[in-house]
Amino acid sequence: MSLKMVIEAYELLDDARVCGQDVVDFVLSQAKGPIDVETCVQTAHGAKGQTDFVKFLIPGTHGKSSGGTAPTLGIVGRLGGIGARPKLIGLTSDGDGALSAVAVAAKLVRMADRGDRLAGDIIVTTHICPNAPTRPHEPVPFMDSPVTSAECNTFEVDERMDAILCIDTTKGNRIINKRGFAISPTVKAGWILRTSEDLLSIMQTTTGELPAVFALTMQDITPYGNDIYHLNSILQPSVATDAPCVGVAITTCTQVAGCATGATHAVDLDEVVRFCIEVAKYYGDSKCSFYDEAEFESLTAKYGEMTHLQTMGRKA
Repeated sequence: MSLKMVIEAYELLDDARVCGQDVVDFVLSQAKGPIDVETCVQTAHGAKGQTDFVKFLIPGTHGKSSGGTAPTLGIVGRLGGIGARPKLIGLTSDGDGALSAVAVAAKLVRMADRGDRLAGDIIVTTHICPNAPTRPHEPVPFMDSPVTSAECNTFEVDERMDAILCIDTTKGNRIINKRGFAISPTVKAGWILRTSEDLLSIMQTTTGELPAVFALTMQDITPYGNDIYHLNSILQPSVATDAPCVGVAITTCTQVAGCATGATHAVDLDEVVRFCIEVAKYYGDSKCSFYDEAEFESLTAKYGEMTHLQTMGRKA
């Protein structure tokens, strides 16, 4: 159960003065004794303010950080900002991506401290900005970010990640209309591939319900800043890596603005956190696949690469 971590992470992040080091201290405090966790805090400045990027590497028993061969899972909490102060007071709906990632890192550290280390390394990244700007978007306003999506990718996407779960609040649309969370088809090197059967199985186990998948378009997996409409930033990490990426969308039945406050549902985030941790268990043991490697090779051999979708495209 991770609900306690979700609630504690919420209380931590719902603060006008919270910073990246506060998040690191919270996550490490889950271990009663010394524990080998790689941490990093980096402040980035942009035209619209600043934010603190945080990163955790929780080593696995057979992880690559210690010379093992178990695959490394990346978990990225994607968002514009956890707060929109001074315009709005409180944790934003958009902040749920960061909240989930922080809760995942905290739970993994506590598990490791209690002797339950996973096989593979887990790298968790997100950024902490309690006073991010907002921007217009249809059908509801988006949270903006102090830095660009490309700058987020330079820190949040680590080359050591063999596969990535991208957690993002995805409530401001009419594409997926259910309370809880949904996953995307796998995205790799510009290709939208079939949805992973392994991830669907894990999802229905952790939620006790039929799995939900949200629709993706080619536009959604192109880089931000190309003047093309995007569902949101959930698959933006995919433009910066060859690793397979799957979006974990925190969803609602109604359209909720990313800058809305009072819109966090702790029980939904508990499901997201438990799903991510279960994926981490199976992926590190090589019992969970994000995509069919042979089929991907066949696709590229027959139809060519799609990596041009990871770029800004041709000039008009």
